[in-house]
Amino acid sequence: MRIGELARTTGTTTRALRYYEAQGLLTAPRRTNGYREYDESHLRLVREIQALQAVGFALEETRPFVECLLAGNATGDACPDSVAVYRRKLAEVDDCIARLTEVRREIAEKLTHACEERRCPKR
Repeated sequence: MRIGELARTTGTTTRALRYYEAQGLLTAPRRTNGYREYDESHLRLVREIQALQAVGFALEETRPFVECLLAGNATGDACPDSVAVYRRKLAEVDDCIARLTEVRREIAEKLTHACEERRCPKR
């Protein structure tokens, strides 16, 4: 399939696919006429990238998953490097939750203090 078809099938743009290619995440052989030729393996790679980005992974963080698929594994998270990225990302999310929990606590305290000093409407 050509780049336009891959873009339509995956719901992305040709520009995004070219960017993935420029970043070394997607490579496609070219026909004699210069057009890129994609197949089902490329479709799988793009879908892996999209799924990871949809849950907050940066494009560069998808690299170990792409490499894992390119190595012939059934899934992009079958390799130790991919598992390490999951662990780092989970720690990052846990840190963010902890920070947000602290911010929420501080805001709730300020609200309580403000309402103690004057009558606040209940919500």
